[in-house]
Amino acid sequence: MKQRKLLSQRHPILYFLAVWTRRLKRKAEWFCSGNTYSKLKPIDSSFHRVKKHQSVLLRKLGDGNQELQINKVTNLRIALKQLNGVVIKPGETFSFCKLVGLPTKKKGYLLGMELSFGKARAGIGGGICQIANMIHWLATHSPLTVTERSNHSFDPFPDEGRVLPFGSGAAIFYNYVDLQIKNNTDNTFQLNLWLTDTHLEGELKAKNPLGVSYHIFEKNHQFLKKDTLFFRQNEIWRKVIDKKTGNCLKNELLKKNYARVTYQPENYINTNLKNI
Repeated sequence: MKQRKLLSQRHPILYFLAVWTRRLKRKAEWFCSGNTYSKLKPIDSSFHRVKKHQSVLLRKLGDGNQELQINKVTNLRIALKQLNGVVIKPGETFSFCKLVGLPTKKKGYLLGMELSFGKARAGIGGGICQIANMIHWLATHSPLTVTERSNHSFDPFPDEGRVLPFGSGAAIFYNYVDLQIKNNTDNTFQLNLWLTDTHLEGELKAKNPLGVSYHIFEKNHQFLKKDTLFFRQNEIWRKVIDKKTGNCLKNELLKKNYARVTYQPENYINTNLKNI
């Protein structure tokens, strides 16, 4: 079954105009929304760790992408300069795109892998979504509220090396596909992000220690087949646990995911497909 291209895909000038219309609208929102946005501060060593995580820098994602993977590390390093140490005070909003800005060659960004229109392709600044994935994962282990977050509309690669549940990341496309997080608590949080030789590392810290911990888990994962097309679905849940008693205070459904799969699942997974 051949999918019909969008009008903007068939006429590039329309795509260009649509993108810049949305970008201008988002810039107007930044200035007129009344939100106070988080800013960079020196790392405060007195803060208490809430959650730490790491993700591998170089993964095997299909054929012929090694150079794009290496370039991605450069892109991550540039973007991290705008994110490492950001403080989210009570009432403030974290905006990934507002802090990082538009990735350009002039800023030193290179061609990396990005996902667009159902394909993985090269784009300036490609790969910085890995940082957004990290920040979103850290935020879900805290009382911070994720107010804006988008998934990629398709799943291009099998689960080789995947650690986090499918659909737990965050897509970024400057500036209207953003990751935004609101601090509706009376506590102050800080993000610490850095690179090692092999990993992107990150931790979320809080000025005051939390009385609860969080556990993220997946439910109802399923690959589906419709005619010659494959799809994938699951649910992302969160368990809130009292640190003193160890009791579960509540289970929360965070997200239901449903996306097109662009590889052949039966070649990679040991599970039955459900025909729909």
